[in-house]
Amino acid sequence: MGPNTIWFISPVYRDVESFLILRDRLRRAVPGQVARFAVVDDTAGLDEQIGQLAALGDVTVITPPFNLGHQRAIVHALRTLAEEMTEEDIVVTLDADGEDRPEDLPRLLAELSKPGHRGLRRIVLARRTRRREAVSFKILYFFFKLFFRFLTGTLIRTGNFAAFRGWTARTVIFHPHFDLCYSSSLLSLGLPVACVPCERGTRYAGRSRMNLVRLISHGIRMLMPFLDRIAIRALIGFSLALGGTAGLALALLARSLWTGQPLALAFSGWLGSALALCATLSFVALGNFVILFALFSQSQGFSLRALDQKRLVRSASSRELGKAA
Repeated sequence: MGPNTIWFISPVYRDVESFLILRDRLRRAVPGQVARFAVVDDTAGLDEQIGQLAALGDVTVITPPFNLGHQRAIVHALRTLAEEMTEEDIVVTLDADGEDRPEDLPRLLAELSKPGHRGLRRIVLARRTRRREAVSFKILYFFFKLFFRFLTGTLIRTGNFAAFRGWTARTVIFHPHFDLCYSSSLLSLGLPVACVPCERGTRYAGRSRMNLVRLISHGIRMLMPFLDRIAIRALIGFSLALGGTAGLALALLARSLWTGQPLALAFSGWLGSALALCATLSFVALGNFVILFALFSQSQGFSLRALDQKRLVRSASSRELGKAA
């Protein structure tokens, strides 16, 4: 690790007490490093205790006009501060409640600092090995991981705890997939990712305000950056269902011709029901593919548009600097 600034980005939703503990432990985890903290007040200015953080010299408080949720709050902070970062700076994103443990930070930074061809593009994620949650949550999370793996082909075991260089914040974070979900976009874009096993910590203070509705909403958002893979799997499902339907229909037709049985009788009974079910499934899969394909094509167009807009802004800034000189 060199003298580059380390930026710590955390969303805070009525959790100032926990963040103060987190800040102290993070500073102890990276002694001698220049550290800057960015807090997103996700109450949109309604938390009166946030003033305690604004008075601290190394903390920048970002107040959006409305509640963003912890994922989009991180993205908002990264995009807001990107121009203040150098490409070699270190950026660490983590939750403010203590469940992302500062004690694991040195291992993430050691992995980030390894020499290699990936250079500034490397992203290091904390891979969860054990969670201290209620049994009901663990069961729901287990089935969610199975569902996520089935739809995307990706095993999701990471969250907001990540470390990368300022280059990522200045370039990649403007991809529109991050508008949908921060953590899963880090996996969906094909970036060079390394994972470090980390246990889930315990909350420092207060209580979690995450409820079932917010968890389900978060799970749906995590799927959105993988629309391309889900669309491909829907196409495969349509092809298999259609192929099965056609094969079954041909088998029934061949049996009818071979035995002289009337077609109406050949397609009755459980075989006819199976044929109708296969046909229904094939059309459902086709409909899902068409919808997902349309959404995927739009998201790809948006990504190019975002790159063009960023290029135009930089060109305009360069022209302004040239005129000033």
